[in-house]
Amino acid sequence: MGSYCFSKKERLLNRKDFVNLNRSGQKSICAHFIIYTGINGLGITRLGITASKKVGNAVKRNRAKRLIREFFRLNKQYMPKGIDILVIARKGAGDLDYKRVKEELGEILFNKAT
Repeated sequence: MGSYCFSKKERLLNRKDFVNLNRSGQKSICAHFIIYTGINGLGITRLGITASKKVGNAVKRNRAKRLIREFFRLNKQYMPKGIDILVIARKGAGDLDYKRVKEELGEILFNKAT
């Protein structure tokens, strides 16, 4: 059984990493998220999250980010190793529940793994 933590080494923290992934990553779009993926060469899967004011007020933006982190934390063992994932929340993402987030992100990220 894998670890269910979300450690600092599994996070995209530098602006340079966000910009590189945004420029050269593979883009996928669903109803409430834009997802960029790219190989990082580190052997671990890293996650970055962006939620602009279009998502809603601070409460909605933070809820959207918490749900995305929770999805990643619970499902990272099923994702391929050595990739960076950037999830950009779109308008309406702050109103979703976990089940809907899991459906949308899972459809894109798990289809990419195969």
